[in-house]
Amino acid sequence: MHKSSCTRNKIAEKILSPHDCSRYARHVMMPEFGVEGQLKLRRGRVLVIGAGGLGSPVLMYLAAAGVGHITVADGDCVDISNLQRQIIHTTADISRPKVLSAAETMVAINPEVDVKVVEEFLEAERLAELVDEVDFVVDATDNYESKFMINDVCVARKKPYSHGSIFKFKGEAMTILPGHACYRCLFSEPPLPFTVPAGPIGVLPGVIGAIQATEAVKYLTGLGELLVNRVLVYDALSMRVETYSIERDPCCISCSK
Repeated sequence: MHKSSCTRNKIAEKILSPHDCSRYARHVMMPEFGVEGQLKLRRGRVLVIGAGGLGSPVLMYLAAAGVGHITVADGDCVDISNLQRQIIHTTADISRPKVLSAAETMVAINPEVDVKVVEEFLEAERLAELVDEVDFVVDATDNYESKFMINDVCVARKKPYSHGSIFKFKGEAMTILPGHACYRCLFSEPPLPFTVPAGPIGVLPGVIGAIQATEAVKYLTGLGELLVNRVLVYDALSMRVETYSIERDPCCISCSK
């Protein structure tokens, strides 16, 4: 019985069922993507840190795309002020843990996705454990302390990840791969607390989060060119998108040899 079950699982990893072909038809029909690309997503493991503004579109799009294993980590609960931008949650979810609300929405979108919830604000040691379990990490946090910690842990563990940040009407995204420029090459130290702007406008995390989800899908499938050694900056007011090159800092305390 056990052997037969294992055999079925191995076969399932190599083929798409008629149901899968229907669900992911728009992926499969693209020659660049095809069945193999969808199977790569099914085998993919992604850790998303943060189930708020950025995490909402990231988690929903990764679940919809068919990423097989998604871990979502967040220690916060849903507040009414979150609902202006955190679209994975609803009014009925107020006071509930964000990870539980997010997981329910993801499973409702795609019941075949394996969702692991980690209801905690991560410290470096716990983060390292979770990072080692996945193929790709998405930083969807909203504070500089977490962003620098995620960068340092991912660089140390040689794990690729997507950085995203939003403030007022602007957002940025970049992807960090082992051996390339990291977040500390862009910002060596966090800014002073009083220099951090307010916001954001509610629709902004949808744009940046969608870019981060796109980077995750591209990495897992091997498609396209990632935002490596580049930072993409989006300005909602002027509706302009600009990309700036970043050189690896030989003196970087995180990624330099």
